[in-house]
Amino acid sequence: MKEATIRLIDGYEFISYHPEQFSNEETLQHSQEFYRWLDSRRSVRDFSDKPVPRKAIENILRSASTAPSGAHKQPWTFCVVADPALKKEIRMAAEKEEHDSYHGRMNEEWLQDLKPLQTDWKKPFLEIAPYLIVVFKKAYDILPSGEKRNNYYVSESVGIACGFLLAAIHKAGLVALTHTPNPMNFLSKILKRPANERPFLLIPVGYPAKETFVPKLKRKVLENVVEFYDAV
Repeated sequence: MKEATIRLIDGYEFISYHPEQFSNEETLQHSQEFYRWLDSRRSVRDFSDKPVPRKAIENILRSASTAPSGAHKQPWTFCVVADPALKKEIRMAAEKEEHDSYHGRMNEEWLQDLKPLQTDWKKPFLEIAPYLIVVFKKAYDILPSGEKRNNYYVSESVGIACGFLLAAIHKAGLVALTHTPNPMNFLSKILKRPANERPFLLIPVGYPAKETFVPKLKRKVLENVVEFYDAV
């Protein structure tokens, strides 16, 4: 690995960057292997209560925090919940919101779209999974002086970080679910988060149950999600 060279630009330090590069053939191979591996990731609702090493969760969150963000503000907070009493409180609050959603908030089209997933308002996995990672987005930062500082492209930045997070969970041999009870304000209250943070995702993390089933779904083919604009 080449030693980094430091350059000053307008008084700010920049370092030379030497990313790993491959031949065209190797690039194709790596891209295919990564796609096949990531395509095996699934959202899971059948969790084991088998303990997960805390250090593994810490490493996963370090990986998530390598995500790019607007002006490098990193406008996220990952709240890691392992306490059984807190998990139970979160489950009860989430199920209340989910019950209301399934019995009045969701229109018929939405309910029909959910049928292939066979989900309902009951969320036992929120207590079974060893960890809940509650992702908060920071609308702004608060300095020690109490001064507010703007963050930029907050939802986009936190969304990218969550993508990195899910990939890191999969790489560790763990499973997860992106859970979005709506509204999610109860998470701010239960976890006593400051006013500048808004709940973004609730993600149970752990090992899959001994018998785990997921819906037999097909992803959209490339032609349905991509448009290429090649030179004529």
